[in-house]
Amino acid sequence: MNISDFHGSATALSVESNGRVVAGGATTHGVGRSTPLRVDAQRNLEHVLRAAREVFGELGYGAPMEDVARRARVGVGTVYRRFPSKDVLVRRIAEEETARLTEQARTALGQEEEPWEALSCFLRTSVASGAGRLLPPQVLRVGSASEDGAEEAGEVRVPHQRQAVAAGAPELRVVGTRAPLEDEPSEDSGAGALLEVVGRLVDRAREAGELRADVTVADVLLVIATAAPALPDPAQQAAASTRLLDILLEGLRSRTA
Repeated sequence: MNISDFHGSATALSVESNGRVVAGGATTHGVGRSTPLRVDAQRNLEHVLRAAREVFGELGYGAPMEDVARRARVGVGTVYRRFPSKDVLVRRIAEEETARLTEQARTALGQEEEPWEALSCFLRTSVASGAGRLLPPQVLRVGSASEDGAEEAGEVRVPHQRQAVAAGAPELRVVGTRAPLEDEPSEDSGAGALLEVVGRLVDRAREAGELRADVTVADVLLVIATAAPALPDPAQQAAASTRLLDILLEGLRSRTA
């Protein structure tokens, strides 16, 4: 089903008050002025975003736009009118899920007084939400630092990670894939906020002696991005995910805890 998405415009771009061009949300009739989407257009946008989260969560960001359109039950042209390229859609989903994980980490940090409980609460919440599987690809790329300590261009440093590395072990770093283009929103700001708050969770658990000394923020992010195999029965799927996380948490915990 193909439904016309906009009044007076076929573009999926809108201009915010700061002049940045973004995808979805409204049709622009001049800088600083925008018209809300029609009800059916807004509904289609929600369907596309929900389908994109599901498809990318299951198949990764390499999944084609046709799969997203099929899951949303709209024509692929509708998806492209919302998001002029797949990269725009990927950035939208990745930014939203990074923000969701950051909020989950802040909630755990503020609500749980015990350091290990705060970290494990964050991990359980984030794994259950599936947001970890939709993190920006550059946040999950892990590399080794060079001997002279030089950092690669575009990398996002993980807070306090150097101190956590055991003597002689390679330092794990979260690295970026490229610098943002002109007028393109930087992905580093959202990723940086996530890394900072997860770093605080990791530091607290380590200082309390409950987290292995060699565990880094990158390790925690890899845990939340790990998913159990898809199973047809929802109850079995939930049980498998819980069991896998229990095993991973046990692997993170200090042997003396």
